[in-house]
Amino acid sequence: MKQIHDKEFAALTRMSASDRYSVFLDRVADWEEVWSLRSANGWCLVADDSGVEVVPLWPQERFAIACAADDGEEKAASISLEDLLDKWLPGMLKDGRQVAVFPVPGGDGAIVSPSRLRADLLTQCEDYE
Repeated sequence: MKQIHDKEFAALTRMSASDRYSVFLDRVADWEEVWSLRSANGWCLVADDSGVEVVPLWPQERFAIACAADDGEEKAASISLEDLLDKWLPGMLKDGRQVAVFPVPGGDGAIVSPSRLRADLLTQCEDYE
């Protein structure tokens, strides 16, 4: 598991959502995993202002934990890049969901379609081959 130092954590949380999106693409292509939150009821979802379900994703466990509910019900869980590309993103597209990429405490993530995230990740992964 990749660790992140306090200074880097603080610096990344202060970045704009679009800058964090770029960091997300780079880290996920390199580390080949993403993180989301689970509870006893399954994967955690949020809704945007219009009621569309949004799946939050992070490049590293510590960021997911920082955004978990204070009640201790939500736990960070990893998803392999392969599963994200082959199962999760197509499923989100089919279900009409969007993706919140790299939200931070007190700040939104970049909201993108599953198809855009998949295309951007595939392009980024080409740089790591």
